[in-house]
Amino acid sequence: MTALTEFASMYRERETLSLRTRLLFTFGAVAALHVAAVVLLLAGSAGAAQPLALGLVITAYVAGIKHSYDWDHIAAIDNSTRKFVAQHKDPVSVGFAFSLGHSSVVILAGLLVVAGATLIGQFMEDGTTGNKILGLIGSGVSGLFLLTMGLFNGSAFVRATQAYRNVQAGGEVRPEDLEAKGFVARLLAKPLSKVERPRNIYVIGFLFGLGFDTATTIGLLVITTTASLAGVSPLALMALPLAFTAAMTLCDSANGVAMMKMYKSAIHNPQRKLGFNAVITGISAVSALFISVITLGGFINAAFGLEDPLTTWLGEIDLGDAGLILVGLFVLVWAVSAWRGRGVRAGS
Repeated sequence: MTALTEFASMYRERETLSLRTRLLFTFGAVAALHVAAVVLLLAGSAGAAQPLALGLVITAYVAGIKHSYDWDHIAAIDNSTRKFVAQHKDPVSVGFAFSLGHSSVVILAGLLVVAGATLIGQFMEDGTTGNKILGLIGSGVSGLFLLTMGLFNGSAFVRATQAYRNVQAGGEVRPEDLEAKGFVARLLAKPLSKVERPRNIYVIGFLFGLGFDTATTIGLLVITTTASLAGVSPLALMALPLAFTAAMTLCDSANGVAMMKMYKSAIHNPQRKLGFNAVITGISAVSALFISVITLGGFINAAFGLEDPLTTWLGEIDLGDAGLILVGLFVLVWAVSAWRGRGVRAGS
């Protein structure tokens, strides 16, 4: 009991903990999810069913890795991280909170399927009323959130660009010149007032997941396994959504921490990193706005049953692995900035 009390006290004071300690907590939680998936697999696998259960868990794990690089994941985590860093916070758990919220839908669906709830099938089957309602909730929330974050960071991009031009003309830049201010920032202050801590992103991630894009992958896998393989126990079946969650939280947590370090290097050293800050902020803002237009276009088309060519086309766009392109773009910009920085130091 004493240990639990100390842990609860530490959680309440987590923002006063060192960055290293908070990183250990975040990735410790990711490791715990991996251990839980392995324990469920071992506890539920026996005899001839064990190789098959292991194969299914590996499939679920790979699916989690792949889904973590969806463009909406990358855009939501990167833009949220940029907002928190601009507020002089160290958001080490943004990626973890978002992916945990997103994958909570998967775990919940898996629990219902294993428990024999037939209702969940109605929500996952394309074309049903339940599936359409949840899809509209998921796409509506994700589209509006990305639109809001894109506009907010877009205002920061405009200020960073103005500061960069000022420095090029011989002026000086202050750290506050890189913050999102002005009409757009004031307009979005109230909608973003509830997103003040990385843990608030958990709710955003959960609502993103209600579209059942991730739950369909695992849910159908669980349903198929349950129907055709009587030898696989419920414990082994629950290892599937946990493996998916473990993979997604690992990749999204790593992405969030990498982006935090990238943005901090840009914002906390504005003189040397001014152009870098403007570029990565612009990429984040444009990616968020781009995805929000596609998502909201599909939302409007589905909600109102439209048949016009524009929203129909937006609703049918499949970005696939485009999130990897965004990650690669950030890495390229960071590498070029680091290379140029070394060149400047060598020449001075």
